[in-house]
Amino acid sequence: MGECSRRRFLGSISSAAAASLTTSVTPMLAGCRRRVRRQSLADPDFQPAYLKLHQTGELQRRGRELWRLMETCSLCPRQCGARRLEGAEGFCGGTNRLVTAAFHPHFGEERSLVGDDGSGTVFFSNCNLRCVFCINWQISQGGAGHATSLDAFATMMLRLQEMGCHNINIVTPTHYSPHILLGLDIAARRGLRLPLVYNTNGWERLDVLELLDGIVDIYLPDFKYAESAMASKYSSGADSYPAVTQAALMEMHRQVGVAHPAEDGLTYRGLMIRHLVMPNDVGGSKRVMSWIAENLPSDTYVHIMSQYRPMHRAAEYPEIARRLNRREYREVVEHAKQLGLTNLDIQRMSLF
Repeated sequence: MGECSRRRFLGSISSAAAASLTTSVTPMLAGCRRRVRRQSLADPDFQPAYLKLHQTGELQRRGRELWRLMETCSLCPRQCGARRLEGAEGFCGGTNRLVTAAFHPHFGEERSLVGDDGSGTVFFSNCNLRCVFCINWQISQGGAGHATSLDAFATMMLRLQEMGCHNINIVTPTHYSPHILLGLDIAARRGLRLPLVYNTNGWERLDVLELLDGIVDIYLPDFKYAESAMASKYSSGADSYPAVTQAALMEMHRQVGVAHPAEDGLTYRGLMIRHLVMPNDVGGSKRVMSWIAENLPSDTYVHIMSQYRPMHRAAEYPEIARRLNRREYREVVEHAKQLGLTNLDIQRMSLF
């Protein structure tokens, strides 16, 4: 992330989510205000993948198919079986209602997503991983946010398009994938034409991803851990994380290919992997880079992130109760370069 991190938005999330969609969204920009141009989609010839499926009715059909998975919920790898359609909470905290925490132009994402006018970000509440170090724990685990109808969600996306955002960036989408597809179908009918960014923790079921084929333009997954034991310890027993995420990354690449910016500097399609380097090699960063180099093209976009902060419950775990140091980050970067990965997003060493 750049100068405007997600953490800066947390102080205003509750009031932002409560704001009426008939009022200005300016307060949602909090400390990250910038002047934005309206209706400034850079490439007027771009057609998002989901438009074709909307026009045939397939987008709505797939949304309904995902909706049925909430009967005894199996949307994510936990497959907790919660009867969400009856109003029960899943392990993630989600029910049958879509809950959003905030929406706004975001200037802290990857540069080719932000452009001049921001990434049109919608933050969803709750999460299936529940990491002990989560920087956004008030949203992901504290339930900050408000119930949002599908029509209101569609209006959010259209408002972001009107503000000039370059894409629709849906953050932590897995447990609300049915709502997203059905809301997207409404928004497409009303004129939405922005690329869809699926901003996920990476822990995704293959059969759910297959239903997203032809809908998502840009996959933006994390690849958090190389070892099951670490995933289980720090992400609420998610011991299947490495294997499941590896399979998910392969499927995402099959669907959208390698991400490269267009001539205007913006990315419209492709896979963009994030990896957060953590203290004491908790994430197994070198092994993560090795897997990417061995299984995906050498020009796969990989953002090696350095902004770990010991947030939420991190103080309970001495090995992650401090910030990253310069050496730890540099070693991962050098390893990635030695592996021949050529499309690396590397953060400045002055951040340390």
